[in-house]
Amino acid sequence: MSDVHDSTAPVALVTGGNRGIGREVCRQLAGLDHVVLLTARSMKAAEKAAAELGSAAVVPMQLDVTSEDDRQRVAREVGDRFGRLDVLVNNAAIAYDTWQRAVTADLDLVREAAETNLYGPWRLTQTLLPLLRASRRGRVVNVSSGAASLADMGAGTPAYATTKVALNALTRMLAAELRADGILVNSVCPGWVATDMGGPGGRPVADGAAGIVWAATLPGGGPTGGFFRDGVRVEW
Repeated sequence: MSDVHDSTAPVALVTGGNRGIGREVCRQLAGLDHVVLLTARSMKAAEKAAAELGSAAVVPMQLDVTSEDDRQRVAREVGDRFGRLDVLVNNAAIAYDTWQRAVTADLDLVREAAETNLYGPWRLTQTLLPLLRASRRGRVVNVSSGAASLADMGAGTPAYATTKVALNALTRMLAAELRADGILVNSVCPGWVATDMGGPGGRPVADGAAGIVWAATLPGGGPTGGFFRDGVRVEW
């Protein structure tokens, strides 16, 4: 494992890193010699998850993506400590509203979901962009969902699906705008994974996380502006 003080190790920040896919992404990136900033809405949750991973390369940080104060503080801390950010994994998400239908949806819930699922990663990417530009290998991974594929879309999960569709649109725009900076931006669907949000019966968490890690570690000249599952393009 890379020491957290190793200035040559890639630095990755993962939102919602305290459980499920986010925590497994942190584990896998640490295993690939990244310094991993494991963030969670509470410092206690971040510290607990980092301790469970048992790697000196995993650094716990408090970050609620809906909080401007948190975003600015994290940007300062990452800038002061590392001077750059190589990988941003926008994983934090809420409101997998399988009980709702669009015709009767609680739009207050949809608005709340958008604050975390869309505006959170959008604002965080804007805030951390100077640090991503300071890297020679900037990568942004927006964790999306098959529920956001318009090609396969049907009824249900309106808050989750519409906010993930919008996140996919953001991926396309950021990829086009940041291409000249060498920053690769992609959306990744981890598939149906057995997590607290996904529920039992899904694929192993490690398998879902692997596709995210693939996008986070793409070589220079790799794809950008794509929507992938397990490293394979899926329909928008």
